[in-house]
Amino acid sequence: MRDYHYLVDGDGHIFHDGTEIVDPAVLRFFLRAMRRSDDGRYLVVCQGERNWFAPHDTPFVVQRLRLHEEAGRPAGVELRFAGDYGEPLDPRGLEAEGGRLYCRVRQGAFRARFGRVAMQQLAPLLSDDGAGPMLLLDGRRHPIRDVSCRATSP
Repeated sequence: MRDYHYLVDGDGHIFHDGTEIVDPAVLRFFLRAMRRSDDGRYLVVCQGERNWFAPHDTPFVVQRLRLHEEAGRPAGVELRFAGDYGEPLDPRGLEAEGGRLYCRVRQGAFRARFGRVAMQQLAPLLSDDGAGPMLLLDGRRHPIRDVSCRATSP
C-alpha cells in the first residue's frame, strides 16, 4: 500500500509536497472519509493508498458559516469547511480552549476549530451574562464549556 502525507495548516488548507489541494471534490472526500488510526493519526484510505494528515491542531477548521433565520432571529448554523463540505452545528459540543472555539463534527467523532472568518460571523451570536460564555441560537442559550484546564482529544 502506498503512503501519501499531507499538512493541514491553521486555516484548514491542505497541502501535499508544498502545493495546496484546491479541488473541492477531493477536499470534501478527505473530510468525509477521514478516520483516526490506532495510533491516533488522521488517515484516509482510498484505492489502496493511505493518505496521512498532519494538522496544526485539527484537520477540521470551520472556514465560514451559513446562518439560518426563522422569524427574523438566528435559528441554525451550518459549518462550512475546505471544499465547501458542510454540516449543521450541534451547539451542545461547543468548547473553548486557549482563546479558541471548538465544536464536534462528524457525529461527534472529531473536534473542529472555528477559523477567523467563522468566528467573525459567529460573534454576534455570542454572549456572556456573567455565568459564562454562550451561543444564543433559536431563542435558547447554549453554554460554551471552558476545557482549558483539562486534556482534550482532537
